[in-house]
Amino acid sequence: MLSDRLHHYDIHELTDKCNDLLYEAGFPEVSQRSIEKDIQYMQYAPFYAEIERFWSNGRKCIRYADQSFSIFKKELSEEECILLQEVLNTIGQFDGLANFDWIDRLQGSLELKKRKKIISFSNNPYLENSNMLGVLFDYISNSVAVKLEYHTFKDEVVKDIVFHPYLLKQYNNRWFLLGAADEDNKILNFALDRINKVTPLPGIKYRKCKIDLAERFENIVGVTLYEDRKIENIVFWVSNYSKEYVRTKPLHGSQKLFKNDKEKELRLQYPNLEGGYFFSIDCIPNYELIRELSSFGKDLLVLSPKTIKDEIVERAKINYEAYNLI
Repeated sequence: MLSDRLHHYDIHELTDKCNDLLYEAGFPEVSQRSIEKDIQYMQYAPFYAEIERFWSNGRKCIRYADQSFSIFKKELSEEECILLQEVLNTIGQFDGLANFDWIDRLQGSLELKKRKKIISFSNNPYLENSNMLGVLFDYISNSVAVKLEYHTFKDEVVKDIVFHPYLLKQYNNRWFLLGAADEDNKILNFALDRINKVTPLPGIKYRKCKIDLAERFENIVGVTLYEDRKIENIVFWVSNYSKEYVRTKPLHGSQKLFKNDKEKELRLQYPNLEGGYFFSIDCIPNYELIRELSSFGKDLLVLSPKTIKDEIVERAKINYEAYNLI
C-alpha cells in the first residue's frame, strides 16, 4: 500500500485495511498507534525505508518516497520463471494493448524466451481508442476511480462522469467498459471508441462492485441491460440453410432445440415453415438481441412474443423503404 501511486492512504485507511486482512487470516486486530509505530520503525535498520507524508483532499497521507522500494527481496525460482513465462507469452498475444509494452521489458529483464504464437484472438486493428485497454486494465486491477470524458453516437458534445471501473468486455469486435457512476452507483457501460479521455482520481475512494457482473450477462445478448425489462421466452424458426450454424453457435446460453411433441406442435401451428429447426431462448430484450435476430434475414423468423416479432418486422420495413429510395 505504501508503494501504491494510484491511491492515497491516510493512517486510518492503512489501519482499516491491515485489520481487514488480519481478520480474514484469523488474527486479532491492531490499533492505529501500532501501525504508526511500525511505519516509524521501518525507517531504521534493517529496512531504512524513506517515508513520505503529504496532504491529499484534506487528509495527511503516507507512502514510500521511492515507489519501487520494498522490504521484501526474493529471487524467482526456476519453476516460477517457467510459469511466469507462460503467462507473459499468453497475455502478450493480445494486440492493441499499448500499455502492455512492459511485458517485453519484463521478459528481457528475466531473460525469458518468447514462444511462437499459438492462439490468435479476434481483434479489430482499426478500432478507435483500443490503446486505452492497457490503461483501463491498470485502473481496474488497482481499484482506481476515474473521470471519463465521453461523447455519444448521437451527440458529439463531450461530457464527463466520475466512474468506478469494474470490467472490460468485448462484444462484436468492440470493447466496452463497465462500472458504477459515482453519484448513484448505477451500473453503466461505455464503448471505448466513445471515450475521449480517462483521468485517474486517486483522492476519491474506490467503490467495489457489490454485484456479480457475470450474472448480469446471463440474461442478455451483448452488453446493454434494461433494469425495467423482464426475461422473455423467445421462440424462433431457423431454415435448413442456417439451422446447423445456430445449433452449434447458440445465440444465447439458454438456447433450446425443440424436439418430439413440442416440435410436432409447432409444425402444426406453422405449416408454411418447411424443414429447419425450432429454437427458444430466455433473455431480456435489448438492441443487440434485435440486431442479432435480424441479421439472419429470412433464414430466422421470430414466432413469439409478438412485441419482438413486430419490432423485427418494422426494422425490415424500414430497410426495404430505404432501399427503394436508391
